[in-house]
Amino acid sequence: MAHWDSLSSMDALPGAGDCSPTVPESELYRSLQAVLPRCTDQQQGPDWCNKGMLRWTLHKKVQNNPANSLSLLWVLIKELEKAERWDSRKSIIPLLHTLMHAIIQTAYIPDELFKRVYDFCKRLLTYPQPYCTVGLSYTRQIKTERFIPGLMYQRMITAEQKLKNEHYPFQERVFVLADPEVFSGSLIPTIAEDFEVSASGSTGFQNPLEHMRSVVQHTIQAALGPQQCHGPKLAQALRDMGQEVEPYFQEVLATLEQCVEDGYRGEGGILNSRLQQLYSEIVSDSDAEPVCGGPMCDCPIPNPEMSFYLWTEDLDIWRELAKWFRSSSVSEHFSSFSQEQEDFELGESPFTPGDMPRFSIMSNDSGIEKDLPPSSDFSPSTSLDNPCIVSAWEQCKSEQESSRLSRRRGIKLKPTAKDGMVLMQDTLEDNPSASGGGGPGTGGRRPATLQRRAGTSMMENHFPKQQRHFIAKIVVMGDDRIVGRLAKAYYVYRKREARRLFLTMKVSLQFYYIPVCPAQLPVSPVTVNLSQSTGDSCTLGSYLSNVDPWYNSNINSLGCMIHKLAKLQEMNPERPTDPFISDVIAYYIRSGQQPVYFTIYFVKITFNSMTKDPVEDVFLTNLEIEFPEFRHIAASMKDKHKKSAGSGEVCGAVISMNYKKMTLSGRDVDVGISARTTGAQINAIPSCEAEDLNCLTLTLNEAPSKTKGSSGESKIRTSNIKIRTLERRSFTLTLDKDSRRIYKHVQSIEISPCLDPGYCVQKYMGSKFCTDGAKDAGLSKYMSKTLPLPVNTFAGIIN
Repeated sequence: MAHWDSLSSMDALPGAGDCSPTVPESELYRSLQAVLPRCTDQQQGPDWCNKGMLRWTLHKKVQNNPANSLSLLWVLIKELEKAERWDSRKSIIPLLHTLMHAIIQTAYIPDELFKRVYDFCKRLLTYPQPYCTVGLSYTRQIKTERFIPGLMYQRMITAEQKLKNEHYPFQERVFVLADPEVFSGSLIPTIAEDFEVSASGSTGFQNPLEHMRSVVQHTIQAALGPQQCHGPKLAQALRDMGQEVEPYFQEVLATLEQCVEDGYRGEGGILNSRLQQLYSEIVSDSDAEPVCGGPMCDCPIPNPEMSFYLWTEDLDIWRELAKWFRSSSVSEHFSSFSQEQEDFELGESPFTPGDMPRFSIMSNDSGIEKDLPPSSDFSPSTSLDNPCIVSAWEQCKSEQESSRLSRRRGIKLKPTAKDGMVLMQDTLEDNPSASGGGGPGTGGRRPATLQRRAGTSMMENHFPKQQRHFIAKIVVMGDDRIVGRLAKAYYVYRKREARRLFLTMKVSLQFYYIPVCPAQLPVSPVTVNLSQSTGDSCTLGSYLSNVDPWYNSNINSLGCMIHKLAKLQEMNPERPTDPFISDVIAYYIRSGQQPVYFTIYFVKITFNSMTKDPVEDVFLTNLEIEFPEFRHIAASMKDKHKKSAGSGEVCGAVISMNYKKMTLSGRDVDVGISARTTGAQINAIPSCEAEDLNCLTLTLNEAPSKTKGSSGESKIRTSNIKIRTLERRSFTLTLDKDSRRIYKHVQSIEISPCLDPGYCVQKYMGSKFCTDGAKDAGLSKYMSKTLPLPVNTFAGIIN
C-alpha cells in the first residue's frame, strides 16, 4: 500500500506556479531520514521500491518556497557533519547529492552556510575512493559558487535549454532510448504523457524568454540577497519587459563568465556592484521607487530537453546525434563541418548489425586527367544556332571541368596526429603498471588489475580532456538486451570514428542506464548475492544497485514505479499527472557523474558451413551456448534422481577449450582442456560481491561425473577463450540474452576484450618511429587497450 499512497500523494503536491507552504525543520528531518538508504533496504521490497518516490516528494516540498530550501540546506549540512562524526559513510554520498541539488536552486545562501559546506567537502579529500572523488568535484563547485553566486544555475539552464549567447557555448541534449521489447502497451502512453508534461512545464510551453528571466532573477537574488533585492518586484518587472529581457540576460551572463576568466575572488565587490546596477535599472523601469530589500522568489530548474525513442532496428542513434549537432551549431561555424557532415551521412550506418557490405565496381578510370577518352568532350558543332543547346553545353562542360578537378573520396586518408590525439583522450587513463611485466600469454605478471575501474582517473583530474561544447547524454531503458545493443553501437561508432573523425572531436558522450524488466518479470530488490540465472534479466542494473546504494534507491526502483504508474493511469486516465519519470531522469543525469566501466567483449563466430563467412560481434553482459539436441537432457540433469554416466548413456557434446586462466596474483596460465557438456554460460557481470572481478566467468552445464573434463572445474575465470566442437555437431549462440542476436549452426567462437580503435591508431603511429620492435611504443603504452562502456552512477563503486 505504500506505493499507491505515494502515487496518490502526487496529486496533492503544489504545482510549480504555486507557493509551497512552509515546512518545519522537524518534518524535513523526518522526510530526509526516510529517504536515506539503510542496511535493511535490501530485504524490504516495498520500502526499497518507494525510496525514489520519497526523494522526489522531498524535493517537491521545498521546490517553490525559498524558506523551505534554505531550511533543508541547514538540515542537510548538520546530517553530513553528524555522519562524519559517527563514521556513517553510507549516508554521506546520498546526503551530499541531495545537498548539491538543493544548493543549485536555492534563491540565496548565506556565506556562513557556504563555508560549512565547503569545509566539509574539503575534508572528504582525505577519504578513500569514491568519497574523495565526489568530494573533489563538489569542493571545486562550491568554491566557485561561493564567490560567483548563481553560476551553477546559470550554466545549467543555458546549456540544457540551448539559450543563444556568446559567452557560454556549451549545449546539452538528452536522448532516451527504450527497448520496444520491454516498453509496449500502456507503458508507451505513460512515458509519452510524462515527457509531454515535463516539456510544457507548469505554465504551458516554456519559451527561451522565460528561461532568460529565471536566470536573471536567480543570479541577482543569489548575489544581492534579501537585504538588497526584492524578489517579487524583480519578477514582476522582468515579466513586464517582454522581449527586452534578453539584453539583461546577455549582460548577466557576460558579467559572471568574465569573473570566471579573471579568477575573481570577490575583492572590491565588482560583481555585486554590477548586479546591483542592473537590478536598479530593471526595477526602476517599472517603479519609480525601487525597493531595496524584501522576500525572495524561487526559480525552479526546468527539466532539460529530452528526446524519447523506441530503439527499433530502423533507428540510427548516431545519425540522430549528427542531426542534433548540425541543428545546434551556430551558423558561422556550419561551413567548417558541412563537408564532414555530408561524408558522415553518406557512410554506412554504425548501428546496423554489422558493417554494411561494400560493393566493388570495376573502373577503367586511372585517375589521371589526360587519360580521359576524347569522346567525353561533347562538341555542339551541329547545334550552335540553338542558344539553349549552347547554354546547356557550356553548363555541362563547366561541370565536367569542375568534376575533373575534384575527385572526391578517391584516396583513403590515413589518420593524422591530431586524429590520434583526439581518440587518445578517451582512452588515456592512470595505469602505472601498463608498461611493466609480461604480456598475456607469456606466463608473466599481467600489467592490468582485475579490479573494475570506476570514477574519474587521476590522470583526467590533472590533465583535463579537451572541452567539447556539445554533450550528448544517452539514457537507455530496458534490461540486459538494450545495454548489449548500446555496447555494440558504441563499438561500431568508435571503429568508424577511427577511420573518419566527426562526432568525437565535437561531441562528448555520457551513458546512463535505467533497468526496466518486462511486465511479466517484475523487478526484485537487490540482494547481496546477485542472481545470474536466466530469470534475472537486469544483471547489469542489479550489479550497479549493489555497488551504489543511491543508484538502487532512485534508479533501480524507477523500473518498478514505471509499471505501477502505467497501471494507475489505466485505472484513472483523468487524474492529473506530474512529470515523475522525467524528473528522476533529470536528477540522474545531473548528479550521476561517476562512471563504472564495463569491458566490451569481442567474439568471432565460425559456422560449420564452409560457404558461410565468419561473423564478428560484441557482447557486454552474457553469452550463452546451447546444443539444441541436448536441451531436454540438460533439463532432466537437474533432477538428482536421474541416472549418472555409469549407465553408459552419452550426455552432451564434446568441446575443446583453450583459455587463459586468470588469477588474483596476475600470473595467468594458458590452459587447454576438453569437456562434455550440454551448454555453457559466459557472464561478464560478477555473480556476487565477493567475486567482483573484471573478467569473464564461464560455467559449464553439469554433465555426469564420468564425462567431466580433465580440469574438474565447473567455473572458469578468463578474458580470452576459444571454444570449438570436436564432434560433427553445432551449437546455438545467444548474445546478451537477446533473441534478435542469435546465431545458429556455430562450430567455434573466439572471445577477447575489444581493442579500442583509439589505441590502435596511436599504436600504428608510434610504430612508424620505433625501430627496436617494442610492442607498445610512444603514448600507446600509457593507454587502455580495451574498449570499456562507461555507465554513469552517483558514487561509482562503494566497497
